[in-house]
Amino acid sequence: QVQLVESGGGSVQPGGSLRLSCEVSGISLDYYAIGWFRQTPGKGREGVSCTNSDDGSTYYDDSVKGRFSASKDFGKKTVYLQMNDLKPEDTATYFCAAAGSGYRCYGRPTEGPYDYWGQGTQVTVSS
Repeated sequence: QVQLVESGGGSVQPGGSLRLSCEVSGISLDYYAIGWFRQTPGKGREGVSCTNSDDGSTYYDDSVKGRFSASKDFGKKTVYLQMNDLKPEDTATYFCAAAGSGYRCYGRPTEGPYDYWGQGTQVTVSS
């Protein structure tokens, strides 16, 4: 059974930082690209970042470039999203997702290729 479990969300002031975690079970990070997405009420999910399984290359949406950083810990089977200099517009529910079958991303991720999804974790940025 495949599971992706996010944690680390919370409430922070603008300029603050959070680190989201996504613990993966049932699949190998060696073979699945991992994407981070976010969603606000009334809107669809938007891609934040994606990390390829083969070379670890990562692509970010322009809105988070220079502030967010994705990483993987193969031993812990966990993927992280370090979020710095948070802004109110980053407020959303954040999801991690896994795409297999040799999928490779080359830019901001879109939902279609992703097979497995976590339940989401809420991030609120407010003064």
